[in-house]
Amino acid sequence: MKSWQQSIGIGLAVLALSLGACNSASVFKGAGYSDPRLAGRIERAFEARDACLTRNAAPTGRESDITNVAKAVALSCMPETNQLIAVTNPYHDPQVTDAILKDNDAKAMRYVRLARGEGWN
Repeated sequence: MKSWQQSIGIGLAVLALSLGACNSASVFKGAGYSDPRLAGRIERAFEARDACLTRNAAPTGRESDITNVAKAVALSCMPETNQLIAVTNPYHDPQVTDAILKDNDAKAMRYVRLARGEGWN
């Protein structure tokens, strides 16, 4: 009888923790998602940066080294990238800035490859 009560207690504890986990997503709402206006500004900043990368990744035929082209594309979109950093990183965390810059370089490479027909979406 005691093991049955113990297993019910464990079952109830697991149920309570599981139900609590369903609500824990609100705990992880990070910078902006609990503030719809800020979330909108962040989304628009990402869209502006990605649009710039897409626009500048068009092949010109002058440069054959895809790495140099991607670097040039990333640099040409630094105003948009800096705006994205300013909106998403108000406390100037260097790790956040570094992550956004790495994402910028990776997306520039991806868009250059897509523009040249060497990649996939």
